[in-house]
Amino acid sequence: MKKYNIAIVGIGAVGKEMVRLLKKRAFPVESLKILARSERTEQIDGESYQVVVASPEAFEGVDYAFFAGTEGAAGASTILGWAAVERGCTVIDNGNDFRMDPRVPLVVPEVNADALDGHQGFIANPNCSTIIALTVLGPLHKAAGLRRFVASTYQAVSGSGSAAVTELEEQTRAWVNGEPLVANQYAHPIAFNVLPQIGGLKGDNPGVTSEELKMEQETHKILGDDSIRIFATCARVPVFNGHSESINAEFDQPLSVAEATEILRNAPGVRVVDDMSANQYPLPADASGEEDVLAGRIRIDPSAENGLALWIAGDNVWKGAALNAIQIAETLISKQ
Repeated sequence: MKKYNIAIVGIGAVGKEMVRLLKKRAFPVESLKILARSERTEQIDGESYQVVVASPEAFEGVDYAFFAGTEGAAGASTILGWAAVERGCTVIDNGNDFRMDPRVPLVVPEVNADALDGHQGFIANPNCSTIIALTVLGPLHKAAGLRRFVASTYQAVSGSGSAAVTELEEQTRAWVNGEPLVANQYAHPIAFNVLPQIGGLKGDNPGVTSEELKMEQETHKILGDDSIRIFATCARVPVFNGHSESINAEFDQPLSVAEATEILRNAPGVRVVDDMSANQYPLPADASGEEDVLAGRIRIDPSAENGLALWIAGDNVWKGAALNAIQIAETLISKQ
């Protein structure tokens, strides 16, 4: 089997999971180079990794570069991404800078792998909540034609990085000890709270945040259909890892619960967890550390024509970021 020279840019929460997943999935790695702002040694699962300073020259001889978009590397692709492509490297970017660039495919491999055909060396990872939603909605769209959906997301603090995870831990301890809850990562304490704002205000609709706008714009690009009507409300919840989403979807063709369940049981990257009588449904705690997106609470939504409601959960750092990026590379290799 051919092996490949790999670079990871950024060694924060997502970058570290990329290292773990490359090993877990037995990705054909010839060499692994970790790039960041400063030279140092990082420990991951007891193994030492030498980190070198990111520069255009560092991509010489690299086959695939994963831009993790964390640890100050958010925006790194704007400086180094195309320079890496010019050196023969294929860039897979987890950041937001090029997702809507017409030169750059935006890919969830289970949904639109064909978008990789004829790529120009630069591929974008969608936003975490978009990936998790479309892994489930994609196969339903293929079967019945997605016309509209409303999504309410319940997003874990790991989506903000390791500092937010630490802050939730510290606030929880402070609450138990009767101490003040100090908020640095968010505008308000996140422990025992729900914050109905992720991202800044953006777009033509007053009050809509950048995170909510991403789901609309990215879904249109990934599914290749701007006519799908989408509205999202994104909230941060005191969960360490794993995003949950409530989705109400409307289709061109009717789908029964049994039909939708069968489609999802056979869909790659999806695991159906749906037995209310046994208290079985998708939980972020169960989705954390899982490669599949969990789908359940599948039921008819009588408030819409051909309406279907679902509850889904996925690991936002894995499938929502690191895993999806690695799957893009695996798909490219399989197409060679």
